[in-house]
Amino acid sequence: MARILLGVSGGIAAYKALELTRLATAAGHSVRVVQTPTSLRFVGAASFAALTGAPVLCDEFEDDPTRGAFPGQEPPSHRPLSHLQLAAGADVLVIAPASANTLAKLAAGMADNLLCSCALAATCPLVVAPAMNNHMYEHPATQANLRALSERGAHVVEPDVGRLASLGEHGVGRLAEPARLLAECERLLAGAWSGVRVLVSAGGTREPIDSVRFVGNRSSGRMGVALAEAARRRGARVTLVGANLTVPAPAGVEQVPVGTAAELQIACEQRFEDCDVLLMAAAVADFRPLRAEDGKIKKQGRERLRVELEPTSDVLAGLAARRRSDQTIVGFAAEHGAGAIEEARSKLSAKGLDALVVNDVSRADIGFESDANEVTVLTAAGEQHVPRAAKHAVAEAILDAVERLRRR
Repeated sequence: MARILLGVSGGIAAYKALELTRLATAAGHSVRVVQTPTSLRFVGAASFAALTGAPVLCDEFEDDPTRGAFPGQEPPSHRPLSHLQLAAGADVLVIAPASANTLAKLAAGMADNLLCSCALAATCPLVVAPAMNNHMYEHPATQANLRALSERGAHVVEPDVGRLASLGEHGVGRLAEPARLLAECERLLAGAWSGVRVLVSAGGTREPIDSVRFVGNRSSGRMGVALAEAARRRGARVTLVGANLTVPAPAGVEQVPVGTAAELQIACEQRFEDCDVLLMAAAVADFRPLRAEDGKIKKQGRERLRVELEPTSDVLAGLAARRRSDQTIVGFAAEHGAGAIEEARSKLSAKGLDALVVNDVSRADIGFESDANEVTVLTAAGEQHVPRAAKHAVAEAILDAVERLRRR
């Protein structure tokens, strides 16, 4: 994960920087915060310190107990200048919000506060997120400053249009939403996954019995959503085919909602040719009712209800049969109890997959409807056990395995 140096300048939008910090730390990034003196009038340093677990600095001559180190990083043995050490340790510097005053200082190359000094000393990517009144943002001076920063390599995240701080005002100048800011930072930090096209299926299909009932499964979509989010953070272009998700899809991915196995098959087939990696995490029904009633089946007068089922198509095997040689295909198997690995290994070979991720759904502490999982990643070369962990951490381990496959 990355080390993010967050600069917060003055403005009411400074409160959104707290959410950006929360999202970044939740994603596993290490964050240090530098505030301008004016920003302290809007958000106190204690709030950022609580979220990051690290001191917040506002002044160049302020003592830093961690000597410029990021959380999880070993502090240097000497006492370096704070702006130099923070800038040297950062993988990305993001200034959000960037006020009109701070933009002017950055464009002029000024270093009259710690944040501007860090920006001058930084050799990592610089992300600037303006936030101000629409008249200030559209002023020729501000636009010239933004052009100057862009020409020097800064990445400007354009503000949103909407309600502004002053009562009754509306226009361009709202700070971009924290999820979009984090996505931009992660895009710049991406390496091997930059531009890779990833197709993820998630959730569980529902096969209708009548207009109100269906044959379904307990899949929430959490694992697939975690994979989509992890791939997006690594810089991939992600499409998520979601079947009846009970959790929100991550920001920054293309979402394709589906309901049944047939709908999921069509959606995946339409997008498979354009993908580089397929992560087939959805729990696709193996059977569906032979006929679905148009209306609701009434209970009155019935002692029994017989529903005849027919098999659905094997979506994953069908996709694997038409794969390109440069595509990586990963299946997921929810097995139950003893013999899970042996059963899954036969599927790996029969379906022509590069990897198969296996989890034991007989356990109550992992799998369906749980925030945690424990899996084994099977490949032709062997197997890798991923111990029980939060699903976002398991997703990272799976993508690490996929990356090794792609390198080979």
